[in-house]
Amino acid sequence: MTRRRRQFDASFKLEVVRMVRDQGLSVSEVCRSMELGETAVRRWIAQYDAECA
Repeated sequence: MTRRRRQFDASFKLEVVRMVRDQGLSVSEVCRSMELGETAVRRWIAQYDAECA
């Protein structure tokens, strides 16, 4: 049985990044509550920081 990769749109990614940046939640907390992988969330944060720089 194959597992499908989930796809997330830009607005969802931005919401997750803002939970970490604006609300002060840790990456681990956000990942647990949203059932996401830490690697993906850390990559989204890095992409957000690169775009804002």
